[in-house]
Amino acid sequence: MKNYSAKDLKNIVLLGAPGTGKTTLAEAMAFEGKVIDRRGSIEAGNTLSDNTDLEHEYKRSIFSTTLFTEFMNRKLNIIDCPGSDDFCGSLFSAFKVADVGVFLYSAINGWEVGSEIQARYARLWKKPVIGVISQLDAEKASFENAFESIRANAGLKPVLVQYPVNQGPGFNAFIDVLLMKMYRFKDNDGTREELEIPAEELEKAKELNRELVEVAAENDEGLMELYFDKGTLTQDDIRQGLKFGISKREVMPILCVSGKCDVGTKRLMEFIINVAPGPIKAPNFLTTEGEEIAPQEDQPAVVFVYKSQLEQHIGEITYFRVIRGRVTEGAELTNSRTGNKEKISQLFAVAGKNRIKVTELLAGDIGCTVKLKGTRVNDTLVAGGQTLAIDPIVFPEPRYRAAIKVKDQADEEKLGKLLLDARYEDPTILVEYSKELKQTIVQGQGEHHLNILRTKIQNESKIEYEYVAPKIPYRETITKVAQADYRHKKQSGGAGQFGEVHMIIEPYYEGMPEPKNYKIPGKGDMVVNIKNKEEYDLPWGGKLQFYSAIVGGAIDARFMPAILKGIMEKMDQGPLTGSYARDIRVVIYDGKMHPVDSNEISFKLAARNAFKEAFRNAGPKIMEPIYNVEVLVPTEYMGAVMSDLQNRRAMILGMESDKGFDKLNATVPLAELYRYSTALSSLTSGAATYSMKFASYEQVPADVQDKLLKAYTDTDEE
Repeated sequence: MKNYSAKDLKNIVLLGAPGTGKTTLAEAMAFEGKVIDRRGSIEAGNTLSDNTDLEHEYKRSIFSTTLFTEFMNRKLNIIDCPGSDDFCGSLFSAFKVADVGVFLYSAINGWEVGSEIQARYARLWKKPVIGVISQLDAEKASFENAFESIRANAGLKPVLVQYPVNQGPGFNAFIDVLLMKMYRFKDNDGTREELEIPAEELEKAKELNRELVEVAAENDEGLMELYFDKGTLTQDDIRQGLKFGISKREVMPILCVSGKCDVGTKRLMEFIINVAPGPIKAPNFLTTEGEEIAPQEDQPAVVFVYKSQLEQHIGEITYFRVIRGRVTEGAELTNSRTGNKEKISQLFAVAGKNRIKVTELLAGDIGCTVKLKGTRVNDTLVAGGQTLAIDPIVFPEPRYRAAIKVKDQADEEKLGKLLLDARYEDPTILVEYSKELKQTIVQGQGEHHLNILRTKIQNESKIEYEYVAPKIPYRETITKVAQADYRHKKQSGGAGQFGEVHMIIEPYYEGMPEPKNYKIPGKGDMVVNIKNKEEYDLPWGGKLQFYSAIVGGAIDARFMPAILKGIMEKMDQGPLTGSYARDIRVVIYDGKMHPVDSNEISFKLAARNAFKEAFRNAGPKIMEPIYNVEVLVPTEYMGAVMSDLQNRRAMILGMESDKGFDKLNATVPLAELYRYSTALSSLTSGAATYSMKFASYEQVPADVQDKLLKAYTDTDEE
């Protein structure tokens, strides 16, 4: 195939709610561009997209698919993305490298929750969009209702470019009000005839053409003046005005298609080529330093990796966009993250599972290569000694976490590697072994997301595992001052052990005054004379302040590190439930030692036990992780969602209404969020979504603390 310059390229992402026909449209586009000679179907499992066994089984997109088509001497790179929010990571990757979104809306359902979710992501990424009302051949298709729902919810100004003549079963004709022509299709393979607009449709078409002209003129002062002078605009002028409006994210042209019947596909591609921003007109990519990188072919190559994939018998496949310069077969590039050299042994244009060998890819183009050594998603490959890196994709925070329980313990190590491979392919999957919880924790975008991961691993490796509720990373702290002393004494022949430690502990908070006077129950007023202070930011959050106020050499300074170590060991396994302790000030003010029997282990054990006793007398509290949760829900389900959250000990922070959807903000304990995605889906028939982010640690209610204390068995062996 030929090499395409940036001016002849369009990079688009197909987005929309599940079931809006993205994959079917991508197939029709590839067919019209002669990349394939016959169209596959989702039912038959032979489309360019949805080409994995899992997608064949579920009859829906699970992974994004990159493909291309050639049309009007241009190349369209297409990324077909899943509609389900559980797999939104691939949409974020696609938004990074695509210049425009083609947003599909079902003529049956119009604007859906899935539309709202993906529209929010498009706003976040500031991506211009072209709207397409699809499935106009369906029994219950209503172009008018779909368009009105888009107008009410999109937040962009939708403007009709086309409308159907005979929607529903038998749909085969539409009127294009930009070209002022009617297109009628003779078969299901895109064979069309161009006709004059019938007399009965002419007035409607003229009115819609006037609206289109006005919208186009609004986006450019020069065009506005021209419109006032002449009362109309040429087709090229309209295209120019729409270009401005689309690029500024103020206008969304609406076209109509049936991918299944291949009606309107060619005209959509013509419109994309003539109107959508390409690599030259789209915003330049930014480096991590904020420098703009223009798609110049005569500059040293810069390549950005947006997707990685593992394929049996091939290994690693790396998908990338050429940001600048040109990449040739055999080129040596440097990974700016690792500093390692990577040889591009083979270059491919991508059409789903089909990879077409090419010798060169130019700035603005998308392709893939195989068998790179250590390059991952978000890496930048550069030529000519450059040191820049492209600003990375920021993926969404996880919303679902589960612990893993392997059926056969012998498979544990192998499963660990497979989970890391999954993370390599899908950066929204997070995997870690928690030393604190003694569990392997997997996080993703929802229960379905993790279930698909498990099915994939079981199908490919036959390793069986299940998900269980993860333990909660509680924290322990104190609420008042307490004093304790402990003498460790042991004599069993030979050298003995002796160490005595007296300490005061109190809650730590930012900006508190230095310690001087304490009122200790049973001890009266105590004055401490600080000799030394150490402050530690704890790995698990919070602080420890450690003071020495020893006078008269009661404890030798060489034993202070051992005392600190004993305290740290008990903070690592808190006295209440074995959770980490935090935000505590410790003052060592007295003690005793023996000239022969005192040693480090003695003082470590004395400090550990003194701390444990003081902690239990200092109003100890268990703290739990609290998350900020934002739920986007249709108004009719708000009551049920709010009631459910309140049953989960949520604190409702506020609500706001947004065009048929309500946004609810709350803080919710992590302990109450296990399987929340499933519960929310059940409550709202799959119509709601949510996001969550760690907020803070807060004290648990007294009844919850009592349950946790009863459930914990002290295993200290000192």
